[in-house]
Parts: sequence; C-alpha cells; structure tokens
Amino acid sequence: MIKTLMKSIREFKRASILTPLYITLEIILECLLPLVMANLIDKMTGSSLIPIIRYGFILIIMAMLSLFFGYMSGRIGATASCGFAKNLRQDIFYKIQDFSFADIDKFSTSSLVTRMTTDVTNVQNAYQMIIRIAVRTPLMLIFSVIISLTISVKMSLIFLIMIPIVAAALFSIVFIVSPIFKRIFEKYDAMNNSVQENIQGIRVVKSFVREDYEQGQFHKSADDVCKEFTKAEKIIALNNPILMFCISLAIFLVCFIGAKTIINSGATELTTGQLSSLINYGVQILSSLMMLSMVFVICSMATESANRICEVLNHESTLTSPDNGVTKVKNGSIQFENVSFRYSKKSKKPALMNINLEIKSGQTIGILGGTGSSKTSLIQLISRLYDVTEGKVSVGGIDVRNYDLESLRDEVAVVLQKNILFSGTIKENLRWGKKDASDEELVRVCKLAQADEFIEQFPDKYDTYIEQGGTNVSGGQKQRLCIARALLKKKPKILILDDSTSAVDTKTDAMIRKALREEIPDTTKIIIAQRTSSLEDADQIIVLDGGRIIEQGTHEELLAYNGIYQEVYQSQTNGKKED
Repeated sequence: MIKTLMKSIREFKRASILTPLYITLEIILECLLPLVMANLIDKMTGSSLIPIIRYGFILIIMAMLSLFFGYMSGRIGATASCGFAKNLRQDIFYKIQDFSFADIDKFSTSSLVTRMTTDVTNVQNAYQMIIRIAVRTPLMLIFSVIISLTISVKMSLIFLIMIPIVAAALFSIVFIVSPIFKRIFEKYDAMNNSVQENIQGIRVVKSFVREDYEQGQFHKSADDVCKEFTKAEKIIALNNPILMFCISLAIFLVCFIGAKTIINSGATELTTGQLSSLINYGVQILSSLMMLSMVFVICSMATESANRICEVLNHESTLTSPDNGVTKVKNGSIQFENVSFRYSKKSKKPALMNINLEIKSGQTIGILGGTGSSKTSLIQLISRLYDVTEGKVSVGGIDVRNYDLESLRDEVAVVLQKNILFSGTIKENLRWGKKDASDEELVRVCKLAQADEFIEQFPDKYDTYIEQGGTNVSGGQKQRLCIARALLKKKPKILILDDSTSAVDTKTDAMIRKALREEIPDTTKIIIAQRTSSLEDADQIIVLDGGRIIEQGTHEELLAYNGIYQEVYQSQTNGKKED
C-alpha cells in the first residue's frame, strides 16, 4: 500500500523531505529552551542583571528560530500534502479512464467518487501529519526523556512509568475504532449512491412527487453514517481525559517529590530551575503522546481510505490492449462466431447465447427486440467495451481481442442509447468526434444529422452553452447532436446507432438515414430501433429475444415469416399489411 501511494508523491519529494528536516531543527530548539530557562531561574539571585539579560537574549533568539523553522515546516508541509493529494486524484482519474465497463460495474460510480474525494482527503490529512506530527512527536519524546534523565534519573522515572500506561490506552482505542471506520466508508458509498441517483433522476422524482420518499432514503443513509461516526467518536473521546489525567498525575508527583528533594538537600541535589525544566519536559513528553495518539487516530481512518484507493490504482482492467496489437482496421465487416456473453461470472443466465452473425462491410443492419433482449449488449462487443465469454467477434477479419483498443474504437463510432453531452458549447461537444474539426465541418455533419436547423435558432448558434448532461436541450435535439458528433469521427468503418433516433419524428428519422446512406456508403451501419420504419431499408434485420437471434432477414422476408417482426410491424401500422 505504501509503495503504491509513494508513486504519487513525485515532484513533491523535495518538500516532503524538507518538512521533517525543519521539524527536527524546531524540536532541537524547543528541547533546549527549558535548559536555558533553568539556568535563567537559577541565576535570579538578585546580585546582577547581566546573566539574566544574557540568558534572556539567548531565549529570544532560540524562540525566534524555533518559530521560523515551525513556520517553514508548516508551509512546505502544506505544499507537499496538497500536491500529493492532487497527484493521487489525478492518478485515480487516469486509472478509471482505462477501466472497462465491467470494472466500473464492479466498483460502482458512487464508490469511485467517494474514493477520489473523501478517501483522498483522509490520506492527504494523514500524510501531512506523518511528515510533520509523526516526525515531531517521537523526536520530542526522545530528546525530552534523554535531557530529563541527565537532570534527575529518579524524577525521570515518573515519566518513563507513565509512557507505557498511556501508550497501552491509546493503542487500545485505535484497535477498537479501526473496524468501525471500515464500515463507515462502506456506508459513505451507499449515501453517495443515494445522492447520485436522486440528482440524476430529479425530473422523475418531481414528476411523481416522490421528494418525501427520497428524503427518507437519504435520511436513512445519513443516519447510518452518523451512528457509526458517533460510535467511533465516543471511543476516541476517551483519548484526552486519559492523557490529561496522566499529565496531571505526573506533574503532581514531580512537583511533590521535587519540592521535597530541594528542601531536604538544600537545593544541592536538585535546583529550582531544574525542577522547572523537569516539569516542562514532563509536559513535552506527555503532550507528545497526546499528539501521537491524534496521528494514530487519523492514520487508522486513513488506512482504510488508503486501502480503497490502492484497490483502484492496483486494479488490472479486464480489458487491455495486447502487446503489438493490430493498429489498422481493414474494413467494416463484422462476424460473430458462437458468441455467448455474461456480465459477471456469478450471473446464472448469459445475456447473449449462441450468436452467429455475418455482416459485410458497408451493409446496413437493423436490430429489433424488446426490453432486456440484449440488443445493447450485442453491439458493445463490437468495439470491445466488454469481452465475450465464449466464441469470437471479428472486425475486418481479425478478432477484436487482437486489436490495439484505441485503434479499434477509433474506427467504431457509437451513438449510445443514453445520449451524453458534456458541459461546454455545442462546438466543444461536437469536437469530441474530431479535435481539429473546422467550423465548416461542424455545420456539414449537423446538416446531415438534421441538427443545423435548431442550432441556428439559438441566439449564440454553435457557441450555445450546453449544461451538464445536456439538460437545456430536448431529447430529440440531444440525439441529433450526438449523431453529428459520431459522423465527425473521420468516416469510421462502423457506425452504431443504439436507439438513437427514438426521440425524433419519423420524417427526421428518414432524413437522417438518407443522409447516412449518401454520406458514408462504405461504412457499416448498425441501427437499433423500436420502430420498424427505421429498419425497412436495412440490408438485413435481426430480431433478438432473450439474448438469442430468433429471426433474421430483410424487411419483406420477415413480414412473410409471420413472426415477432410482423407482429410489431402490424401493431405500429394499425394492422395494415404491405401489398
């Protein structure tokens, strides 16, 4: 875990080394201050002010230097910890970009968000404490014990007896709260998932007036987190009372025994200044234990967060490019050979079973099927968003598993069922298809996708700002923008439209299909649709049901077959058959 996290320090190594160095210099000065103070007290005989002025001047210089080193350690430590957190978030985000859909499903979106926010913040806080407090406290403890032993071994034994008692209490607290923090982060994921679902579906929530239900669900999740945190905090709350009791007891014993020693020995065995310095060292020793306990508490919380972060960073994606993978896709031909697919090894039933399908380059293929018939699952195997469980999928005559992933996906343009637009202008969204596309190219593809007409009606036209998720455009407008974005992708070998014209009228749908035939005749086009009118012109149509191909043929052949396709067609045309 530590080895994985250290990779994210990178350019902040220097700051991470300088911070404990400044801390060490600060501690040395702080530990020497009581000794100088003891000499100052012992020189207060009333005979001369010179020694007092001299020691007072030394104390001021040492205090100023200690302040400077403390300031520098805090400033550089903040740079190191914040920079480390920045790199950590960046590394997690970059890692997630390489995840397959199966990897995202495994972790869940809400859990990944929690790991990049809450967990990274916990690790950041722990890292800052490690390079500062975790260095400061042991040094303070060691130096204070050594110097107090040089003053009086008998008096120092009081502190040495207290140390294991306090340490045992602190370690017990940490041992008890660690499992609680593990449960807390699991509940954090559940709470974030509740928030995410609510925000994404806020229109549905308001339409069905389910605000009270959603508030109840969130209250339950937040209450679970609160209860666990309260339980942990109650245990941690024992920390300060135990420490304060031990500090007070130690100081009382030092004062009582020290005063008795001074009186009995006539200040020959122990002076007043030495007693004062012993009290200071006692406070430093036990305060160090208090700070050390804080480090342990923060680190115990951060350990679980670090494990969750490393789980992401060390995760090997289920989909990776092969060494020396094929970088050129010959054509848009597609072949499914005895393909079966499961989303998870634990799935009892496969999503796709015994799929055999051959698509020639440049053909238009229509796919029809009810909800849950695995239409989307089928097309996701083409660009290798998932890997087949059995069989083989080939593109351009080569198994998709032998392609370089980037090269394969660069030749497959997909307009998914859930159309996603990102916050930014229309131009910026369209250029996801081609980074350096000119304004003329943007207008051309938008005309092909029948999007130019409504874009020109916006006051800012192509510079119109799209809100996150495309919430300020209609469903049909969003679909047409996504089609235009896909068409901009330097004439892909394969174009997949996953029910991506469902929100447009039949006339616009027909115009889009006509534009596709004329603009990219050599591109293989796969159209998933619920309307048979969207599939009539396809070279072949397949009907899926329960993850199997149950009908296959042209529009006319399927109408004559008297199967599901004919039934759907007649229901959509009011029972009228073609002549």
